[in-house]
Amino acid sequence: MLRLFPRIQNKLLRNFIRFPLIRYHADLAYQTDIKEHLPYLPILSSHDLNIVKAIKTQGIAITSLDELGISSNLQILQLAQKLLPNIKSNIAVQKNGFVVHANAEQMIEYPEIFLWGLEQRLLNIIENYLGLPVAYHGAYFRRDIANQLETGSRLWHIDTEDRQVIKIILYINNVDEETGPFQYLPQPLTTEVAKSLNYTSGYLTDKTMQKVISPKQYQSCVGAAGTVIFAATGSIFHRGKPPSNSDRFAIFFDYTSHRKKYLYYNTSPLTNEFLVKYYNHLSEQQKKYIYWQ
Repeated sequence: MLRLFPRIQNKLLRNFIRFPLIRYHADLAYQTDIKEHLPYLPILSSHDLNIVKAIKTQGIAITSLDELGISSNLQILQLAQKLLPNIKSNIAVQKNGFVVHANAEQMIEYPEIFLWGLEQRLLNIIENYLGLPVAYHGAYFRRDIANQLETGSRLWHIDTEDRQVIKIILYINNVDEETGPFQYLPQPLTTEVAKSLNYTSGYLTDKTMQKVISPKQYQSCVGAAGTVIFAATGSIFHRGKPPSNSDRFAIFFDYTSHRKKYLYYNTSPLTNEFLVKYYNHLSEQQKKYIYWQ
């Protein structure tokens, strides 16, 4: 019941802001905030500017831990692979479910995973994409089960928790077409499909999607362990392709701006538990990204 109330509240808020006059004033306020924050955007290298450009034009930028060259990269992959065997499935999940998450205790045992999402270089890239200060909603480590069920995040959707939502996805094992890659429609194509389907929010089956587009136009993010995907999930149709041959292991790091007035995103319980335990060990810079409410 406690989890249901925020969802109902967020749905009501989203419906409220769709009224034309409310939407008009909200758009003006948003553009004003973007303009005022422009002088404060972090300066990026040419490599990172190209990442931002790809996110803005296509909705996706794919790189790797090696290419990013962040000092903590090797550690996060090693720790994640150490945690991987503990994310266990069972017969019930394999038959009726589709995903198993590392629990809060498991994640807190390896705080470096959560903290990787606060690497300043990553935050600078995201801030340049959003055009506004960043809110970090935490990390979750998931095992997607190879049972080909089409449900939940395996359905096509666009995230609507904020005007712009962005996730960093880190593959922990090698992911090919049969291992459940993250799939998407590039941003220009998403606009066309959303218009054709009169889409505003919610989940769509693959059968529905194929009424207006060929599966040949789906884009799959395949790659080796250590592949890093910046995905503007608030701007593109996307899904996790149902794995068929083997399970997919990946960590998702979630971000929005922290314009709370029009934000429908609920910070994860893990993030709150992490704050309770590690708040005094965080730098003031880190706190502003996760203690923004």
